[in-house]
Order: sequence, then structure tokens, then C-alpha cells
Amino acid sequence: MFHVLDWVVLGAYLAIVVALGMHFRRRAARRLEFFLAARSMPVWAVAISVLATSQSAATFIGGPEQSYAGDLTYLSANLGGLIAVIVVAVFFLPAFYRRNVVSIYELLGQDFGLGAQRAASAMFMLGRVFASGARLFIVAIPFSLIAFGSTAPMYLLASIAVITVAATAYTLLGGIRAVIWTDVLQAVVYIGATCAAVWLLWQKIPLGPAELIETLRATGDGHKLTIIDASFDRSFTRPYNLWAVILGLTLLNTAAYGTDQDLTQRMLTCRSAARGSWSLILSYVIGWPVIALFMLAGLLLYVYYQRPDLMGDAASTAVAADASDVFVRFILHEMPVGMRGLMMAGLFAAAMSSLDSALNAMASTTVSDFYRTSRARRGHGDPTPGRQVRVSRAAVVLWAIPLAGFASLCVFWQRHSDERLIDFALGVMVFAYSGLLAVFLAALFTRRGNSLSAIAALATGFVTVLALHSTDFAFGWKMLGATVLSFAVCCIGRRH
Repeated sequence: MFHVLDWVVLGAYLAIVVALGMHFRRRAARRLEFFLAARSMPVWAVAISVLATSQSAATFIGGPEQSYAGDLTYLSANLGGLIAVIVVAVFFLPAFYRRNVVSIYELLGQDFGLGAQRAASAMFMLGRVFASGARLFIVAIPFSLIAFGSTAPMYLLASIAVITVAATAYTLLGGIRAVIWTDVLQAVVYIGATCAAVWLLWQKIPLGPAELIETLRATGDGHKLTIIDASFDRSFTRPYNLWAVILGLTLLNTAAYGTDQDLTQRMLTCRSAARGSWSLILSYVIGWPVIALFMLAGLLLYVYYQRPDLMGDAASTAVAADASDVFVRFILHEMPVGMRGLMMAGLFAAAMSSLDSALNAMASTTVSDFYRTSRARRGHGDPTPGRQVRVSRAAVVLWAIPLAGFASLCVFWQRHSDERLIDFALGVMVFAYSGLLAVFLAALFTRRGNSLSAIAALATGFVTVLALHSTDFAFGWKMLGATVLSFAVCCIGRRH
């Protein structure tokens, strides 16, 4: 378990993150600075921030789980991501820059009316509570193991409370600029930590590359090195079947990068639409090898724990770990003192990079889509930049409460669903994404839709996914069906 040196390493990392946030606090007193960093962020920093936020603790823990318990088909999800990145870079981001929006839902307000803008913003907030709450639950698992030595529900709930307070505290410090620069630091830490873990596993396993590959090829249904699953058999129930990836996950990724203020807000901090688009493309290019690294860790963990016949004298004396926390248990029980602290710093880096950004994004939409518009309708004019920042910081604190509440619900929901962690995290995002994507597609590519039909489309997407939730359909197919139906509903209305 954790040694004093491990706590020192972890504490030093957290101190650096807080210091970085404090450094940017003074500059965050202006609205465009707090939410868009005055559109001055470099492309490479934004790209790494997008990567850190999109991956989160779900990838840190869930990536190794996927290959440990299954195969490499999760890698094929990047095919859907490639199409999505191109669509968002070519159509979505230029439109947001042309409209000069702070909250991307202002575009819907300009096209459909204030009602559609607020409804879309509210759906984003609900979806972000779902998605980030699920991620908060996932990172509570290793925290609970470290602090309490158990993942019993009561300890998970306590861990959620502690992590929420920590994430909220430093989100308040410096606005989106601090979020992006801490994301850069956190990405370096968690990728470096994972590289260290892979290297250590490689040293422990007494097999050469050829022997290791042959072993993995001969394992499981087919073999554990399968990347593309193009079969039609059970294609509707396998989340990373090729057809589900191309049809469903393309839409899911388009929604994530193009209709979710959490990720899109980062790309809007660049100087121009072209730079914002390049930041997204660069993030996607960097993301492929990073995900592959986590999957490699899972394969090595499988050999380490599940094939003692191959490990010989180097076999682990620990009981084979459960897939959902196999990486964490390896870190805690098998890694040297000091390196454990580094690994946990990497894990918390992955977690905080998504939680701080979620809170900042929900605060920005609260101010832009509700607070400012409410004052304008009452004839009070635009509030001062300082007041907007103060309101946004209050919103950060208020949004932390439902975020922690949903994470607490996930403690029981995920155990009941028995899904793998990444599948669970992606699945809850579909509730909001299907309707949001449909409304944005109608706004950008048609002359149809109005405030009433947009609101109806958002509700249709949520209700459709809810109706399909108890079925065996993979989340990509749920996304496809709900988006198509919501798009049709939105297009019923006439543009005024």
C-alpha cells in the first residue's frame, strides 16, 4: 500500500497544480479571459487539453480493463472519431467562430430563438452531470482503495465527496486558461506514469515479443489482439463492432466534439477557427497512441495475473484482480515505493482534467445562456465582467453538488448494470448527446426547425434513449436511432 514517499510525491503534484491555478487567478477577472482565455491559447496546448479531458480517468482505468477482460476492439472506436473530427473541424468550429459565441448554444439561440438556446444548454448540463458524474465515480474507485483499502459503497461515497471538494476548489482559481495549462501538466503526468507502468510490466514478464504475441493470439474467443470486429453476428449488442463504430460512434464523437461545451470551449480559446480546428485534429492524432498504450497495459496485466504458467518464478502471489480495478491493484501492490505515488498522481491528473473542465463549462453556459439573457430580457443590460466572473464561480460550486450526487448514484447503478467502466461512461452520455446533435445538425445543414421543434427534439432524444436503456442494443446503436428520430422532429418546425 501507500508509503510516506508515495504521499510526498502525490502531495507535491497536487501542490504544483494549485500553484498553477493561483498563477492565472489575477488574469481571470474578465469574462472572455475566464471563459475563452481571450482567444490566445496556442494550438498545441489546446490539443493536449482536449485529449486530457476526453480521456479522463475512465480511460486510465477502463482502457486496461477493456483489453484485460476482452480484446483490442475498443481501438476501432477511433475510426468513428476520425470522421467526427473532420466534420466538426470543417463545419462546426467555423460556424462558432463566425457567430462569435462564448457558449456554443448561443448559435441555436440566433437560429431558433432563446427557448432553444436555453433548452440545449440545460440538456448539455444534464448530460455533463451524467458523463462527469460517471467519471467521478470511476476515479473514486482507486481513491477508495488507497484511503480505505476497500471499494465498499460507504467508502466510495466518502471518496466522491473528497474528490469533488478538491476539484471544485482549484476550478475556482483561474478560469479556462488555468484549466488548459493544468490539463497539459496532467496529460504529461498520466501518460508518463502509464509508460512507466508498461515498462515495469514488460520487465516482469519473462517472455520475448514474439512469444507474447503468440500467447495473446491463442487466447480468448478468436484472440485478444483482435482490433476490427466486422461480423454481423450480435453486431447490435457489441459496442465496438465495426458497423456500430461507423454509424453510432461517429455520431457520438461528433456530439462530443461539436455540441458539448466542455470540449468545444477549449477549441474556442484559439485565435481563429482554423487554429481551433487544427487543435482538434492534433488532439485526435496524439490520442491514438495514448489509447493504444493503455490497451497494451491491459494485455500485459492479463499475462501477469492470468498466466502464472508462463510467468514462472516471476508469477504474482496476489489473487487475480477483478478487471474493473486490475490496473489500480497492480499499482498499489506491485510497483516500487515512489512510483506508486507517481502513478496515483497520473490517475488523479486524468480525473481532475475532466472534472475541472466540466465545472468550468457548466458555469460558462449558466452565465451566457441564463444569467445574461435573463438580465437582458428585464432590461438591466449586460452585467459587468467582474460580476459575471463572480456569478460563474458561484455556479461552479452549485454544479459540484449534482455532479457528486450523480456519481453517488453510479456507485449502485454501475454494479447493477455490470457494464465495463468505459462502456458505462460512454453509455450515459448518449442521453443528452442524441438530441443535442440532432438540433445542431438541423441548424447547420438545413433551413428547418424553430424553438418549439428544437425543444421537442431534445426531449425526444432523451426519452428515446431512456426507452432503449433496458434493451441489449449497444450504446452506439441507441445514439443512431435517437439522433435520427430527434433530427426528424426538429425539422418539422419552420425557421422564422
